[in-house]
Amino acid sequence: MTEQDIQNKWRLGDIAMKRYLLFASHSYAYSILRPIEREALRRGAEVAWFLEDTCPDMLSVDEVRIRTIDEAIAWNPLAVIAAGNWVYPFLPGIKVEVFHGYPIYKRPNRLYSHFSLRGWWDIYCTQGPSSTDIFRQLEEKKGYFKVYETGWPKSDDTFNPELPPVPERKRPCILYGTTFTQGITSVWDMAPVIDRLASEKSWDWMITFHPKLMDYPDLLSLYETIFQKHDNIVFLGANITYDAFRKCDVLLCDSSSLIVEFLITGKPAVTYRNTHPGPYLIDVQQLDEVEPALERALTRPAELMRAIDEYANYHEPHRDGQNSARVLDAIDDFAANYQGRLKHKPLNLVRKLKLRWRLKYFK
Repeated sequence: MTEQDIQNKWRLGDIAMKRYLLFASHSYAYSILRPIEREALRRGAEVAWFLEDTCPDMLSVDEVRIRTIDEAIAWNPLAVIAAGNWVYPFLPGIKVEVFHGYPIYKRPNRLYSHFSLRGWWDIYCTQGPSSTDIFRQLEEKKGYFKVYETGWPKSDDTFNPELPPVPERKRPCILYGTTFTQGITSVWDMAPVIDRLASEKSWDWMITFHPKLMDYPDLLSLYETIFQKHDNIVFLGANITYDAFRKCDVLLCDSSSLIVEFLITGKPAVTYRNTHPGPYLIDVQQLDEVEPALERALTRPAELMRAIDEYANYHEPHRDGQNSARVLDAIDDFAANYQGRLKHKPLNLVRKLKLRWRLKYFK
């Protein structure tokens, strides 16, 4: 089947079939939205992708891409599902927010953007009590959206019961990931530490960057020099997948939402100057404390593991591989019981005009 055949498939499809448009503005959206894509296809629905210019095209030949707003409007999806903070409001369909991470309070005493209401969404698919409780309060107060606790679709791949077991490793493996947030990211400070530990310790390493860090050539050059020196480091780029979580034993991080993604697998994390430390982390303030902290984490102390389990359940109690199914069920429930019956969304005229100007779309 050629790419043109794939693109024609939706044009000639049964108009009564459910259609879902996956809206991606950054590369991290793929690992979040693809479990939903698989579940929708399993149910016999049609799925297409709309990629913003900020999102690289990583679609396979079997995945359908809609390239223009006019095509998306003509396709008329039941729902538009996004893993970011915004979506084009003039697209048809129920607007569904599935988030691009867990709620981590990176900056103390500041409203966390995870809970900012921008007036785009009909449905918020929350991950667990850490996000559901606040959104339910906002739902009651605002009245123009519904909240469904579904769990995060990305974690379906981590807990897929059909995955083969991870081969036993002869050496511990450390995963390093970092936030992009300036003043909080450890990416510059940690480079010499990783360089030294890769030489001195019998550990393997996997390293991933926030997508926005891939735009810093000086940073990439610094780490490329380190990678060339060590054959026990694998660079994952910006597109970390469930496979890395399964293969690694400990996460080294700062204050990224990646921490929650890792902790829900039941493994420990060492953090450098975390902005909200707790008993579920081994947090350090100095670079020379990183090595002993990693060594301690590899022993998995009982009190630490108990705290991790409690924290993981607070953020992601749904670890059955069925989160994407719950997202689609939530859309069905909204369409049947709430669509057209809630309060009107805010006008958001300035924001809407900015989005139309972004596309030069004024129809």
